This record gives sequence, C-alpha cells and structure tokens, in this order.
Amino acid sequence: MMLDHATITRLGQTMAALRRTTSVPNGTPIKCGVDLGTASIVEVALTEDDQPVAVEMAPCQVARDGLVVDYFGAIQIVKQLTEQLRRRLGTTIDRAAIAVPPGTGERDAATHRHVAEAAGLEVTVVLDEPTAANSVLGIVEGAVVDIGGGTTGLSVFEDSRVVCTADEPTGGTHMNLVLMGRFGLSFDEAEKVKLDPARRDEVTSAVRPVAEKMAAIVARHLAGRNVGQVWLVGGAAGLEGIETIVADRVGVPVWKPPDPMMVTPLGIAMNAGNHTRRS
Repeated sequence: MMLDHATITRLGQTMAALRRTTSVPNGTPIKCGVDLGTASIVEVALTEDDQPVAVEMAPCQVARDGLVVDYFGAIQIVKQLTEQLRRRLGTTIDRAAIAVPPGTGERDAATHRHVAEAAGLEVTVVLDEPTAANSVLGIVEGAVVDIGGGTTGLSVFEDSRVVCTADEPTGGTHMNLVLMGRFGLSFDEAEKVKLDPARRDEVTSAVRPVAEKMAAIVARHLAGRNVGQVWLVGGAAGLEGIETIVADRVGVPVWKPPDPMMVTPLGIAMNAGNHTRRS
C-alpha cells in the first residue's frame, strides 16, 4: 500500500514546521495535539483542514516505558512548548488532544491528562497512540505499530475499527542502552550516534537484537489474526531497515512512512477538535 501524495506532503510539512511557521490569517481556527513521549514531547498546531502551521519539540526523560515518572518536569516542558507555539502563531492556545500507549490503565492515562491540564490546556480527547497514527495513515485492514522511546504499541484494524491493542516495553531507549554498552557512551551521546546518518550501518548492526525483540512483540500479538499489512511509526521506527526485520518475522508486507516520528503527533492534533482562534 502506498500513501497518497497529500499525506506524504502533510508529513513533510509537519517536519518542516519544526523550523518554519506558516502564516495564517487572523481568525483562522487552530487545532493542537500533545504527544508526551519517553524520549521527547512534541506539540503540533494545525489549521482546521489539518495543514501544519507550527511544531515544537523538546527532548526529555520525563517518562519511562510510556508512563510519566517526572510529573513536574513534564508540566514545565508542556508549558514551555505551548508558550512557544503561542508566540509563533500569535494566538491563545488553551485546548489540546493527547495520546497514551495502548492498554494504558485509567490511573496512568489520567496522569497524562493532568500534565496537560496543569500546563494550562483543556484536554479535548485522549487517544491511544497507534489509533492517532492511523488518523494519518487511513488503514482500513491491517496493523499500526508505534515504536516510541519506551514501548512498542500496536493496534489492529478491521473495517477501520480497532479490534486489538497491545503495548510492551522496548523502544528507542533500549537501543540507546545497547549503544552505550557497545561504544562506552553516555545516554545523550548514544542518542546522537543513533541519529547520525554517517553511522547508520554501524548503529543498525549494534541494535539489531533490540529490533528483533520489537519484531517478536509484533509477531506475538498478530499471531492467529488475518493481518495483511503492518505500518511502523514512531521515532524508533526511523532505524534503517527495521521494516525488513519486522517483515521477516511477521511474514506480511511492512511499510514505513516518511518522517515516521511525526505521524503520531500529527494524528493526535488531527483529532483535537479544538478550534482555538488566532486573535
């Protein structure tokens, strides 16, 4: 399955919106989504017709395995990113959608909500991350796997409806731990090496056991289900060749969109339904 041109363009625009603000007329409704992840927090601002206008992102270590462990740190980062969006767009952003890993319990989901609320945002909807991603991908039959910093989560779709969700610890943070041990790096140094195109082959070889574990998680949860395609999203899905590793294990076509890190944050914002108007 190929993504349509409009979706590919929108993903590219979302990535570009980290650096460039799209000017919109006064009174244009703005939607906002907050992706509170293990390795970073991303806030995406869209027009009502889902065109990206500004994105803010900050690396962080306020969550572990998809759960918030530094509550006050998370609040401060969300406050900061929201204020940066407000300044860039000249608007009062006071509502947002959020997402949590699939299968997150009510108490932990409430913690994500409380972080956004304490940062001054009214939460309009709480999604699971793969379902948010599928708002971008539009999968009718298949599975969406969100490989984040701390967990590998998936949702299975039949006739565009979620019929199964799962989430297990293992993500980009675990890749960093392998790189730290292999090359004697700090965590932050390992993150830089992981993202360095010049060391792509070296990194892929080193972290392949982690990618194999992710593939095993996906295969285990898809066993016995008639799933004809799998899509990989999330920051750790950016690993070169991970789609081949997963495909070899699950035995069905596995696809990865361009800029996979931005798929879930974009999908969260698309579901926001909050029409904050520029002043």
